[in-house]
Amino acid sequence: MKPAVLLGTRGSRLALVQAESVAERLRRAGIPVEISTIRTTDERLPETPLAVIDRRDVFTRQLDEALLAGGIDLAVHSLKDVPTGLPEGIEIVAVTERGDPSDVLVSPDGRGLDGLPEGAVIATSSLRRRAQLLHYRPDLRTVEIRGNVDTRVRKVREGYADALILARAGLERLGLRVRYRPIPFGIVLPAAGQGSLGVAVRWDSPLREPLREALNHEPSERAARAERAFLRALEGGCRVPVGVLARTEGAGVVLQGVAASPDGGALYRGELRGERPEETGVRLAQELLERGAGEILEEIRGVRR
Repeated sequence: MKPAVLLGTRGSRLALVQAESVAERLRRAGIPVEISTIRTTDERLPETPLAVIDRRDVFTRQLDEALLAGGIDLAVHSLKDVPTGLPEGIEIVAVTERGDPSDVLVSPDGRGLDGLPEGAVIATSSLRRRAQLLHYRPDLRTVEIRGNVDTRVRKVREGYADALILARAGLERLGLRVRYRPIPFGIVLPAAGQGSLGVAVRWDSPLREPLREALNHEPSERAARAERAFLRALEGGCRVPVGVLARTEGAGVVLQGVAASPDGGALYRGELRGERPEETGVRLAQELLERGAGEILEEIRGVRR
């Protein structure tokens, strides 16, 4: 009997549901798996706003450390949480088939953005979501919110805010019964890789090819490569208000991207088609930088130095 490989994951209910879905696919491919839960920075600081923590690896650092130390054999992440600069010795070997990448507005009565009253309070810890939302409706107010998906939904039901923004893919994986409306991509573009899972291993892992064969979805990976290249070209070491979405078209991609000031006052948006995903991502980023996004991002970096 083959020894089981250890799959590392965060401990939230969503992370465990996602890890088990990957584990089940590996078992069907003849790879025995055990799941190991590891507490990450965000779970150790549950009340601290993400903007204060300001680490790109807030959801992944301890899993990376366990991988490099040999404590686990692979790690499963929501790909949107994975920094574009991975620690030396680690790679994303597979990207799972993408779920719906959109963000949704969750509210007690299920109304959409245009149905919210003037001055309504929206809960989100995402700079990306906040900036795009305020650009569309500057009258809205935003508040920080932390905790797993169930906790955040409960807080809104108890009156903490009028509505909450979440990733649709996570809600669907959890099967939560909540009322929500999708937010059009013309208003809010998602995070790079949103809706897909990323499977990380060490460079020298003998599991690289078996995992890729069992789990990788080529169109989703191609989209993720374009999106992550776009983000990498813009972020420059900081968490920045950037949204991006690629769709595959033939052998290439069609990429939409946006960069905004934190208050939503300035926003640069563009679209580009290309045959090479990474090249397309970099070219679109350069286009936005040349149009003025560079000034916004430099200001953000200056504030954080």
